[in-house]
Amino acid sequence: MDRVRVLEIKQSVFSNNDAQARALRQELKERGVYLINLMSSPGSGKTTTLTRLLEALGDKLRIGVMEADIDSDVDARTMAAAGAKTIQLHTGGMCHLDASMTRQGLEGLGTENLDLVVLENVGNLVCPAEFDTGAAKNIMILSVPEGHDKPLKYPLMFQVCDAVIVNKIDVMPWFDFDLEKCAEYVHMRNPNAKIFPISAKTGEGIEPLAQWLLSEVTAWRQ
Repeated sequence: MDRVRVLEIKQSVFSNNDAQARALRQELKERGVYLINLMSSPGSGKTTTLTRLLEALGDKLRIGVMEADIDSDVDARTMAAAGAKTIQLHTGGMCHLDASMTRQGLEGLGTENLDLVVLENVGNLVCPAEFDTGAAKNIMILSVPEGHDKPLKYPLMFQVCDAVIVNKIDVMPWFDFDLEKCAEYVHMRNPNAKIFPISAKTGEGIEPLAQWLLSEVTAWRQ
């Protein structure tokens, strides 16, 4: 019986995407545009957190937002109303963005006169973590109601993230959430990950997060 040829397409796809991501990251560096890939599960508070960051950084940085969703433009409308240059990206059913899709979004948004661009990725703790978008930093939001054990259940997401925002700390007394355990589990996956406990609803913890972002963007543009 003839042998069947096996093509390792997954490796090929990832390798090609990684090369595109490196090229995009270098181009953005040369243009002085700092791109963040923001990931989380649905309902974690990405859009509310971004609104708070716009309030804190709007007079210091020129900010653009790319909202990625399978459908709808609800979040993009929210960001535009908050004062950010905004574009909605529809993924056509795909649960992530890759470097090529990110480049298309940036071209549609237009990065002229922008210091910081935030890509709000599709709400998912699995697929988005697998693809390098070309961002300078990966950041994810973990909300208190999801539980402090998520770094154990979704290891890759926490391995690839440079910072973890723990949102909805205002409801922590009503949930079985251990912040110290959460930090321990995060650092099991990524010892260098920074952790920012916040409440996007009340604004608690937003200032340290905003100052960290400001310092990152400033360093990137020098």
